[in-house]
Amino acid sequence: CILGTHHEKGAQTFWSVVNRLPLSGNAVLCWKFCHVFHKLLRDGHSNVLKDSVRYKNELSDMSRMWGHLSEGYGQLCSIYLKLLRTKMEFHTKNPHFPGNLQMSDRQLDEAGENDVNNFFQLTVEMFDYLECELNLFQTVFSSLDMSRSVSVTAAGQCRLAPLIQVILDCSHLYDYTVKLLFKLHSCLPADTLQGHRDRFLEQFRKLKDLFYRSSNLQYFKRLIQIPQLPENPPNFLRASALSEHISPVVVIPAEASSPDSEPITDLVEMDTASQSLFDNKFDDIFGSSFSSDPFNFNSQNGMNKDDKDRLIEQLYGEIAALKEELENFKAESARGTVQLRGRASELEAELAEQRHLKQQAQDESEFLRAELEELKKQREDTEKAQRSLTEIERRAQANEQRYSKLKEKYSELVQNHADLLRKNAEVTKQVTVARQAQGDVEREKKELEDSFQRVSEQAQRKSQEQAEVLDTLKRELAASRQELQVLQGTLESSTQAGAEQSSRIAGLEQERDNLSQAAERHGEEMAALRAELQQLRDTLSREQESSKTELEMLQTQLRNKESEERALGQRLAQEQLALLQGTAREAERMVQDALGRLEDPAHMGCTGSADCLLSRTLAASECVERLRDAHSKYLSNGAAVGSLLPCLALFAHLVSDTLLQGSATSHVAPMEPADRLLEMCKQCGSEALSYLSALQDPGTVEGADCSPVTACLGRISAIGEELRPRGLDVKQEELGDLVDKEMAATAAAIETASARIEEMLSKARAGDTGVKLEVNERILGSCTGLMQAIHVLVLASKDLQREIVESGRGAASPKEFYAKNSRWTEGLISASKAVGWGATVMVDAADLVVQGKGTFEELMVCSREIAASTAQLVAASKVKADKDSTNLCKLQQASRGVNQATASVVASTKAGKSQVEEKDSMDFSSMTLTQIKRQEMDSQVRVLELENQLQKERQKLGELRKKHYELAGVAEGWEEDG
Repeated sequence: CILGTHHEKGAQTFWSVVNRLPLSGNAVLCWKFCHVFHKLLRDGHSNVLKDSVRYKNELSDMSRMWGHLSEGYGQLCSIYLKLLRTKMEFHTKNPHFPGNLQMSDRQLDEAGENDVNNFFQLTVEMFDYLECELNLFQTVFSSLDMSRSVSVTAAGQCRLAPLIQVILDCSHLYDYTVKLLFKLHSCLPADTLQGHRDRFLEQFRKLKDLFYRSSNLQYFKRLIQIPQLPENPPNFLRASALSEHISPVVVIPAEASSPDSEPITDLVEMDTASQSLFDNKFDDIFGSSFSSDPFNFNSQNGMNKDDKDRLIEQLYGEIAALKEELENFKAESARGTVQLRGRASELEAELAEQRHLKQQAQDESEFLRAELEELKKQREDTEKAQRSLTEIERRAQANEQRYSKLKEKYSELVQNHADLLRKNAEVTKQVTVARQAQGDVEREKKELEDSFQRVSEQAQRKSQEQAEVLDTLKRELAASRQELQVLQGTLESSTQAGAEQSSRIAGLEQERDNLSQAAERHGEEMAALRAELQQLRDTLSREQESSKTELEMLQTQLRNKESEERALGQRLAQEQLALLQGTAREAERMVQDALGRLEDPAHMGCTGSADCLLSRTLAASECVERLRDAHSKYLSNGAAVGSLLPCLALFAHLVSDTLLQGSATSHVAPMEPADRLLEMCKQCGSEALSYLSALQDPGTVEGADCSPVTACLGRISAIGEELRPRGLDVKQEELGDLVDKEMAATAAAIETASARIEEMLSKARAGDTGVKLEVNERILGSCTGLMQAIHVLVLASKDLQREIVESGRGAASPKEFYAKNSRWTEGLISASKAVGWGATVMVDAADLVVQGKGTFEELMVCSREIAASTAQLVAASKVKADKDSTNLCKLQQASRGVNQATASVVASTKAGKSQVEEKDSMDFSSMTLTQIKRQEMDSQVRVLELENQLQKERQKLGELRKKHYELAGVAEGWEEDG
C-alpha cells in the first residue's frame, strides 16, 4: 500500500478498496484498517492526507458507532479512529510537519514563524495529539491480561502491533514539546505557562510508565528499541536545562538471520585421538618394539653380554634423560603452581568484587521491589478510588433515574387523581340524577296514593249512596209489604180495588227487578274498581322495590368510589411524602458532602473572592425565601409538593456552593475574619441539615423552619462585605474617562522616556570615550528603538479601541459602552498602567547603567517586563476586536516590532556586558601558586554563596509571582468571572 501511494502519488485506489470493506461490521478488520492507515499517514505519499481528509466525517461516525461497544475491539477501534482524525487535523493545520513527524530544530522554528503566539498554539495542539496517543496506549494495555505472556500469543500481538507506530509518534511529540516549552519560557512569564507545565508533567509520567512497560514485553524487544525517559522531568524555569535534554530516539533494528547450527563434537573421535596420542607418547619413551609384542622372549634369551651392556647403558641414559625431564617438569609445575596461585588470588579478588556487586544488586533489587510494592499499593488505591468514583457515579445515576421515575410516578398519580376527580363528579351527577328520579317516583307515589284515596272516597260515597238507596228500597219494600198487607186485609173487604192493587204490585215487582239489576251492575263496578285498585297497589309496590334496589346500588357504587378515592388519596399522600423524603435525603447528602470537603486537605488550596461569595449568598437567600413559600403551600395543600421539590434541590445546591465558596474565600482572608467565616459556614451547614432532617419526619414536617439558615446566610454575607476590597471601586460612568486618561498618561510616559534617553545619549557622547561610549551608545540606541516600537503599539491600540467602541456601542455613547463592558475596560486600564510604569522603570535602569551605578541584568529584566506589559495591552485590546480588522493586523505587527526591539535591547546589553567583562579580565602574571590557590578557594566559596543566594532568590521570585497573581485576581475579579 505504501509503495502504491508513491506510485500513483495519492490514495484514491486505497480508499476505493476500503469503501468496499465491511469496517462497520467487523471490529478486527476495522482495527487492521486503522493500523494500515496509520502507516500510510506516516510513510505514504504526502498526498495521502489530502485524499483522506474528505473521509474524516465517516471515520468520526464509525468511531461513535464502535464506542457503544464496551468489550472486545469496540473501544479500541473507537479510540484509534479518534487518534487518526486528530492526526489528520494536526497535519492539516500544520503542513510543515511531515507524516512521520521527523523535523530538525530549524524546521521546527520555521513552523512557528518565530511568533510566540504560534508557538503557544502549536504546543496546545501537540498536547492534544499526544493525549490521544497515550489514550490508545493505555486502552490497549488495559485490555490485555498482563499476568500472562500475552505478547507471544496471536491475539496479544494483534493488539500490540499498532503501538509501534504510536511509540514512534510519541517520541517525536515529546521531544518537540520539550523544545517548544523551553522556547516559550524564554519569551513569556512562568505564571502564564503554569497550565502547560502541569499538563506536560501529567503526560510525562504516563509516557514514562508506558515506555517502561512496553520495553519489558518480549514482542517489542525483537522489533523495536524503546528509549527510556529521564528520571525527572525537565526544569523549564532554568534555561540551561535545555542543554541537558536528550532527544529520545527509537531504533528499529534489522531482522537478524537465524543462527547456524553449531558443529557437534564427536566424542568417540576425540577419545580415539587422545588414545592414539597416548600410544605415540608411550612408544617415544619405551620404544615401539617393546609394545609391539610384549610376550616374545626369544630375542632376549638369545642375546649376548655386549648387547645386554649396551641395553643397560641405553636404559641408564634413558633414565638420566627421564630424571632431567622430570626435574624440568617439576620446575614447570612449580612455576605453574605459582601462576595458578596468583590467578586464584586474582579470581578471589574478582569473586569478592562480584559478591560486592551482587550485594549492591540485591540491595537495589530490594529497593526496586519495595518501590514496586509501593507502586502496586498506589495502583490499588487508585483502582479503589476509581471503583468508588464509578460506584458514586452509578449511585448518582441511579438516584437520578429514581428521581425521574418518582417524578413520572408523581405525574401519573396527579393524572389519576384528576381522573378520579372527574369520575367523582360524574358519580355525584349520577347520584343527583338518581335522587331526582327517586323524588319523581315519590311524587308519582304520592299522586297515586291521592288518586287511590279519591277513588276510595268516591267508592265509599257510591256504596253509601247505594246502601241508602237499598235502605230506601227496603223501607219502601217494607212499606209496600205493609201496604200489601193492608191491601190484602182490605182486599177481602174490597174486591173492586183488587185489580188495581194487582196491577200496582206488578209495577212494583218490575221496579224491584230493575232495582236488583241496578244493584248487580253497581256490584260489578265495585269489583272492577277493587281489581283496578289492587293492580295499582301491585304496580306501586313493584316500582317502590325497583327504585329501592336501584338506590341501594347507586349508594353502594358511591361508597366504593369514595373508598377508592380515599385509598388513592392516602397512596398519593404516601408517594408525595416518600418523594419529599427522598429529595430531602439527597439534599442532606449534598450538604454533608460540602461540610466534609471543608475539612478535606485537598480543598485547602482552593481560593475565592468575596464578590463571588456575596453572589452565591444572595442566590441562596432568595432560594430560601422561595422554599419557605413552597413549604407553607405544601402544609396548606399536600398536593402542592411539586413546587416544593425543585426549591429543595436548588436549596441544597446553592447552600453547598455557598459553603464551599465561603471556605475558599477564608483561605485568602485574614485570620480572624477567616475563622469567623469558616465557623459560620459550618453553622449554616448544620442548620440546613437540621431543616432537611425535619422535612424527612412526618411528625416534624409542619414545624420545620428555615429561618436559622436565612440568619446564617445573612451573617456570612456581612462577613463577605467586610472582606471586599475597598480601594478598587470606580464608578462605571468614570471608566471611559479613566481609559482615555490612562492611555494619554501612557503615551506621555513613553514620550518622556524617549526624551530622557536622548538626553542620556547626548551626555554619554559628551563625557564617555572608548569601550564605555560604544556600550552606552548601543544600549541607549536599542532602548530608543524599543520606546519607538512601544509608541507605535500604543497608537495602534488606540485605533483598535476606537474601532471596537464605534462598532459595538450602537446608539449609546463611548462612556456607556465602557461602563457596559467594565471588565474589559478595567483590563485596558491595568495594561496601560503597566506599560507606563515599565517604561519609566526601564529608563531609570538605563540611566543607572550609563552612570555605572546599575547592573546590566536589571536593564534586561526591565526590558522583558515592559515587553510582557505590552503583550498584556495587546491581549486586552484585541479580545473584542474583529479577526479581519486592519487595525488588529497593525496591532499585531506592532507587537512583533516590540518583541524584536526587546530582543535587541537584551542582545545589546549582553554584548556590552561581555565587552566590559573582557576589559576587566584578571592579571595572573604576578601571582604565586599559593595566591592563586587562595583565590581559587575564595572563588569556590563565592560560587557556593551565589548558588545558595540564587536558590533563595528563585524561591522568593516564585512566592512574589504567586502573591502577585492572587492580588491581581482579587483586583480584577478573575474568580468572579470564572
